[in-house]
Amino acid sequence: MRRKETIESIKNYDLDKLAVGVLGSHSALQILHGARKEGLNTVLITIEDRVPFYSEFKHLISNFVIIRKWSDLCREDVISKLKKLNTILVPHGSYVEYVGLRCAEEIDVPIFGLRTLFKIEASQREKMSLLRSAGVKVPREYQCSEDFDGLVIVKLDGAKGGRGYFLAKRKEEVVEGVKKLIEEGVIDSFERVLIQEYVIGVPAYYHYFYSPVLSRVEILGADIRYETSVDGLKRIPPKLQGFMDVEPTFVVVGNIPLVLRESLLPKILDYGYKFVKATQEILPPGIIGPFCLESIIKDNLDIIVFEFSGRIVAGTNIYVSGSPYSQLYWDEPMSTGRRIAREIKLAVERDMIDKIVT
Repeated sequence: MRRKETIESIKNYDLDKLAVGVLGSHSALQILHGARKEGLNTVLITIEDRVPFYSEFKHLISNFVIIRKWSDLCREDVISKLKKLNTILVPHGSYVEYVGLRCAEEIDVPIFGLRTLFKIEASQREKMSLLRSAGVKVPREYQCSEDFDGLVIVKLDGAKGGRGYFLAKRKEEVVEGVKKLIEEGVIDSFERVLIQEYVIGVPAYYHYFYSPVLSRVEILGADIRYETSVDGLKRIPPKLQGFMDVEPTFVVVGNIPLVLRESLLPKILDYGYKFVKATQEILPPGIIGPFCLESIIKDNLDIIVFEFSGRIVAGTNIYVSGSPYSQLYWDEPMSTGRRIAREIKLAVERDMIDKIVT
């Protein structure tokens, strides 16, 4: 769906009855909670077996839209219902993974965010290319046939929460690991992986929000991801680790709050502005709303960005009542979910609704 068509579509909406719509997964509860805090209607789109769970939070949900399978989101009757409810769809980290790239991009419903970024996010190589264009520091990359020094991490395309990632010390280990993934049907070719230098340091994930209405980037929080089994292995005493035949895995199971030393914040904010500028130049009108830069902080306090998310990330769920940073901007509890709803309200008040949807 082209941006011009989106703008025409939202002109038919009753802006006094706008609803925030979200798929029942990932950060849906936070997004629903934030919308209700801002006085907006809400629409939860979910499959039948999740209805009992979300019904426990029905005070946050104005309307349920129940579908048989996630790809039904793009059925004409579902789209028609969403439009009648004046729905602005808020994509999160499960959105493309659940409904598929084509539906995610082409759905005839206004999206809060930059829908042309979905295709970039689906490719690890495209993501790193965009980060390099932004001028932020990134890890070195290798080809499968290339020799390398030190440790590398092999990553898969798409939002898989770290599933399938593995470490390697030699080219032969990379080839063997990728062949295994192909045999298991996880990927279909060597082109579906990214081989990155494994940077040693502290992982840190920065939650940003770009406001087209206020023309500013806000830092709304930071977190560390808790992953199996790479984090579980830390609990094994060093003298026993030599007896363990366990390959570290990187499946994300949760998030831990992180408050950064203040001297790091200028560089982190600068990286946020650089990323926004790059998206504006390469994918106009540029990113809208929440995004995340995922980094390693080295012992010399250098920040190396190894990935990004162009949408709300699950780590923001730890700040439903707001983070130390969002409190400084707004002097009130402000989660990322609520910040999305606040931006929608500000856009309506200032006749800028066309600036926040694609």
